[in-house]
Amino acid sequence: MHDLDPLDPTYVAEILSKPPFITIPGVINVRDLGSYPSTTHPGKITKPKLLLRSAELSGITDEGPLTFSLLLSKLYDLRSDTEIRKYEAPFPKIEGMDVVHIPVFQTADYSPEMMAKRYQLYASGKTEAFIELYSQILDHGGHSFGAILRHVRDHPNEGCVFHCTAGKDRTGIMAAILLRLAGVDDDAIAQDYALTRVGREPAREMIMARLSKEPLFASNNEAALNMFTCRHETMAAFLKHFDEKYGGVEHYVRQYIGLSDEDVEIIRSNLLVDAGSQT
Repeated sequence: MHDLDPLDPTYVAEILSKPPFITIPGVINVRDLGSYPSTTHPGKITKPKLLLRSAELSGITDEGPLTFSLLLSKLYDLRSDTEIRKYEAPFPKIEGMDVVHIPVFQTADYSPEMMAKRYQLYASGKTEAFIELYSQILDHGGHSFGAILRHVRDHPNEGCVFHCTAGKDRTGIMAAILLRLAGVDDDAIAQDYALTRVGREPAREMIMARLSKEPLFASNNEAALNMFTCRHETMAAFLKHFDEKYGGVEHYVRQYIGLSDEDVEIIRSNLLVDAGSQT
């Protein structure tokens, strides 16, 4: 499967040097959710530098915090306590930025039995498996996603970054919710998701080293790589499932997060700016 092979380093460097990617020393897969056109609000785009998505920030270098603090006021961490301990990846200390821990999954969700089932789904690499995994994220993540949405509602001029470990699955679902609310079309949302294929490439060896410690992946390299696939068609299929099972994004944020119609309109308004305004 060619999409499991390493990418050409020159190609990776070129893509990472351009928007929507943002270079933060010591952090991978950082990108801006701004500048996506809204199909529901013609002439509007998502506000640049309001929402950033990334992988874990524990490896951030001395230069990284300055870059972040110039852009953002809050960091939302979607990782579990179990992950933080397991990977020895603590919260970063960034002057002027509040770190808010809002795990999607609780410690009980990381029992050996639960993890074995989850890893089996990841290892298959099948679209249907990812849809099941992403449904679990939606079912468990209402509190986490609600914190970020309420930040957008209440602090329209204060940027934030949200992340999980790789910045792909939980982070990808949060990004999809935000972009859907802004009226971004599904193809663009799926393309944003697929960019993680490039964004995580600099950490490929570290990711594989971590997975090699898991019994399921230790002797099955392809299964390990399947866990980190981020195909356009996977997100496209998930968004269709999102509509069919959860009634779409607005119904989801009302039922699972408890947002009102007024909340949704305020969040949408805060997410969008005129296309000619790149601030």
